[in-house]
Amino acid sequence: MCFCARANLDQALILKLAAQDSDEQIEAIHLLGSSGLGEALQVLKALSEGGLSVVPEQVFFFRGTQAIDAATGQVLPQAPENADTVIINNRVRAELEETLAGLKLLDADPEIRRRAALSLLNSPAAQQLPLIQKALARETDSGIRHLLEQTAAILNIQSPDVTVRLKAVQLLGQSNRANTRNVLQSILAAQTEPDENVRKAIQTALKSINNRLTLTEFLASMFTGISLGSILMLTALGLAITYGVMGVINMAHGEFLMVGAYATYAMQGWFRSHASLDQDAYLLAAIPAAFLAAALVGMALERTVVRWLYGRPLETLLATWGLSLALIQSARLLFGAQNVELANPSWMSGTLLLPWGLELPWNRMVIIGFSVLVLMLVWLMMNQTRMGLYVRAVTQNRPMAGCMGIHTGRIDTLAFGLGAGIAGLGGVALSQVTNVGPDMGQSYIVDSFMVVVLGGVGQLAGAVWAALGLGIATKFLEGWVGAVIAKIVVLVFIIVFIQRRPQGLFALKGRSVDLGG
Repeated sequence: MCFCARANLDQALILKLAAQDSDEQIEAIHLLGSSGLGEALQVLKALSEGGLSVVPEQVFFFRGTQAIDAATGQVLPQAPENADTVIINNRVRAELEETLAGLKLLDADPEIRRRAALSLLNSPAAQQLPLIQKALARETDSGIRHLLEQTAAILNIQSPDVTVRLKAVQLLGQSNRANTRNVLQSILAAQTEPDENVRKAIQTALKSINNRLTLTEFLASMFTGISLGSILMLTALGLAITYGVMGVINMAHGEFLMVGAYATYAMQGWFRSHASLDQDAYLLAAIPAAFLAAALVGMALERTVVRWLYGRPLETLLATWGLSLALIQSARLLFGAQNVELANPSWMSGTLLLPWGLELPWNRMVIIGFSVLVLMLVWLMMNQTRMGLYVRAVTQNRPMAGCMGIHTGRIDTLAFGLGAGIAGLGGVALSQVTNVGPDMGQSYIVDSFMVVVLGGVGQLAGAVWAALGLGIATKFLEGWVGAVIAKIVVLVFIIVFIQRRPQGLFALKGRSVDLGG
């Protein structure tokens, strides 16, 4: 907050903060909070942090090494001796936290005001109404004004004036929050509203709120499903390339995702060890690092193990499963068995609050945008470069591609590395929404294979649509039947679908297919 001059606080009121009686302390806290003064906020913050001290007839706190008189704000020549720290109990602390939240409504930072308004809306207190009205009078942000109006309406619904109650109910009818619905439902259930018009207005408001909540929940499920689908897409894109080119059922593909996530964790640690670097930039540096780390591991596995097992699907499956276990154990030895947590950069923290109440986390929005960018780059590589042309040729007809002079063995290695690198990028994305651990890839390998099979072997477009479809369907089903049943339902659907359309959503095109192989 910005205040041009320091206002003196009531000395008697400040002394009440140090009283032995909790009721006197609470009364002083409420009166200081309702003043809306920045000086009162400083004193109450000091009280909350245990930094308020008292001697007879004087209360003070420290700002750095200086002792500040709580009432006048003047710097004391020296800190009084034999001062006692002001102690508050849990009851007083609860009232103090509510008051501090209210005072933040007057902060200069709109994000602080928005968080304070949300906090008050979730647990409104009657004594905060004067401060809320004061904040409304000076608030210029429409979104914060709406939150404050909703909070004031919840408090005004207990007013003895029927006109005020009716206006409050009509205002709450514009809400899209479950706690507002609960307040109105509790009034109807308790039958405490004596006025018939107000009761009818409550019923109308509840219908309006329920409609908005249904829409908000639908949009939230769609967004969460798309964000899950974008991570599945990154994992499945690489698998679609390797499975399409080599026909290898790579059970270690999920571990490439884990390699990318741990590369991100290592990059975060490196940035933290160099204080001169911008800590938020670690994620940008982790993108190429994760791609290269996963790609190198993938190419090494292809050259040493997978290459010798082409055309032997059972042995390939067992060997890659063993490689998966080896990579998991290697991660345990290098980073420990416990999960590690990565911090979101500041530009990925927080949420975007849309006017109709939908809250979109920035980290998931960035992940969706990142997935789209990777998809575009992969599409360009596959359709506009010689490497992509070779990969598509080997996918469609390996013998003919070899006869045309394409080094199919080299393409296998590069395609395997590319697929592993894309999965590593999926690990970068996943590290921003969940903890990183040795087993994290195991949760995505089955879903990734379902995406590839459903979309069509070797078909990038099919992998994209299948990933988004599975992500959205899974999130909607989880809300109705739970996570386990949702997985079963999705698996049964894919089995039935493949029985009717074995080639998947998008059939592979090529001379070898047209001629029956």
